[in-house]
Amino acid sequence: MPESVDVSWELDGIRMEGTVVRPDGDGPFPAVVLVAGSGPTDRDWCSPMLPGSNGSGRLFAEAFADAGMASIRYDKRASGPHVMENVPKLIGKLSMQSHLDELVAAVTALTEQDFVDASRIVGLGNSEGTIHVLHYVTSVQDVPFAGAVLAAPPGRPIQTVLLSQLALQATQFPGGEQLMPKVEEAVARYSAGQPMNPDPSLPDTVRMVLASFETPANLPFARELWVESASDSLALVGIPTLVLIGGRDVQIDLHADGDPLQRVAQGMNNVTFAFPPNANHVFKEDTRTPDEVAASPGNGYNDPGTHLDPESLDTILGWLRSVFD
Repeated sequence: MPESVDVSWELDGIRMEGTVVRPDGDGPFPAVVLVAGSGPTDRDWCSPMLPGSNGSGRLFAEAFADAGMASIRYDKRASGPHVMENVPKLIGKLSMQSHLDELVAAVTALTEQDFVDASRIVGLGNSEGTIHVLHYVTSVQDVPFAGAVLAAPPGRPIQTVLLSQLALQATQFPGGEQLMPKVEEAVARYSAGQPMNPDPSLPDTVRMVLASFETPANLPFARELWVESASDSLALVGIPTLVLIGGRDVQIDLHADGDPLQRVAQGMNNVTFAFPPNANHVFKEDTRTPDEVAASPGNGYNDPGTHLDPESLDTILGWLRSVFD
């Protein structure tokens, strides 16, 4: 049976924690570093903002172990069980660089395992996590990745993705079409460097999403993220890269995000695209309509009984084997 071991390390005076999964056998094994998406998403890809504990991060780690691949998944310092004690230490210090530092530290923790082949490590990021993986592979690192998996990368700037997500969310409220001009006004103020000052008539859930971009604990990172997209970095990647966008993803769009990424990657033989038709944002199999997803608490991502999309998993495993062999 594969073995899961919790590990910890220090980064800038804060303890970070993660889980390493070792496959059966002696090794050395190729390995995957799993990088979670936005907000307080933890190592398993679960969040206190979403119901359920059946996270795709843990499911991927288990599937990789069954295929003979080790992995590490980690709690960002602003996620996991110690978030409340960590956040005061992080105020004003969160940035793109601090997230990259967390990823570098996790890779170091992985390479300290004697059963891991440090020359065969791939970074797999989901959503916002794809941007951190891209920053890793486009910078000089002591342990270069052998490849990168970008699962649901934002091909548009995050501010544009946010507006499309909120537009879908607005459809769940009476008179939702009247809400979006008020959202767009708040977004325009933020883009101009001003406070959002969202209209008090906006639903609490919408105002909470907007407010998350200007909480002191989330700056300056939120302003850096606001204008970034995976398209900015993809052209600079020289290693094998797999880009996946699910046909059932209600957050990252097959065409609105996928098309600019494909234009950037035109002529890049190292970049492979896959669009599994029944995969949602966290690569669970999902056959619901967008309206049904939007009406489900937490989009139903981590509900009991949900499982990884078989086509997505087969695509990732096949691609990983081609990189590792």
